Amino acid sequence: MLLYNVTVGIDRDAEAEWLQYMREKHIQDVLNTGLFMGYKMYKVLHNQEDGTISYSIQYLARSIEDVQQYLEVFAPALIEQHRKRFEHRHVAFMTLLEEV
Repeated sequence: MLLYNVTVGIDRDAEAEWLQYMREKHIQDVLNTGLFMGYKMYKVLHNQEDGTISYSIQYLARSIEDVQQYLEVFAPALIEQHRKRFEHRHVAFMTLLEEV
């Protein structure tokens, strides 16, 4: 089992819009690829002195091949949509973890 984690720091003034977009559009688009079995989203609980709020979105995958296919085929367009919508209002980084 693999966990594809996306951590996003979103500006406080864009947080509500971003949460709505993630819940209603982006996460569903990722799941609609058929390459992930489910997801969880968490708010990171720590003080952000830079004016951002951080979230972790975790997608569960069966195999590294599924994650690679997502990253090669689907992720570029989905990331670009997100980047354009929240340009200059977010930062993001991805991590891939393997269950042991």
